[in-house]
Amino acid sequence: MTNKEEFFNHIREGNQKAVEDHLVKNPQLLESKDQRGSTALLLASYYGHEKLVELLLDKGAKVDTMDGSGNTALMGVCFKGYATIAEKLINAGANVNQKNAMGSTCLIYAVTFNRPEIVKLLLDNGVNQTTTDSKGHTALDHARTQGAQNLVTLLEQN
Repeated sequence: MTNKEEFFNHIREGNQKAVEDHLVKNPQLLESKDQRGSTALLLASYYGHEKLVELLLDKGAKVDTMDGSGNTALMGVCFKGYATIAEKLINAGANVNQKNAMGSTCLIYAVTFNRPEIVKLLLDNGVNQTTTDSKGHTALDHARTQGAQNLVTLLEQN
């Protein structure tokens, strides 16, 4: 197993000490990508490892790097529902309006996966509600299609 593979395995496991040790020995690992195109920050965010996210941001990880599908760390946490990490990423300058390869945005993910706390966070941070995905649907369209009245109301009020 290479250093890089070990590094990414430690991220998946949430082993902060091992990740720190790897970064001390090889700082280039911070922006390296695994076989799916994910960086350390993308993986740590996706797995919900809040302390690792903080460490990686403190080390200067690029917050809007995309994986092989065009997803950012913020998109991943909007899908997974990690509101605290979403807030950290936004505070670190994450682009709340970034689109992936399918035209989906953080707001569309948050609505599609019924994450009202994250929808509110995105709205509070100036997300563009009129952005459409590759099929021409907005987040509000997705909320209506799913019958998520709480999200419809939240989006219509902003």
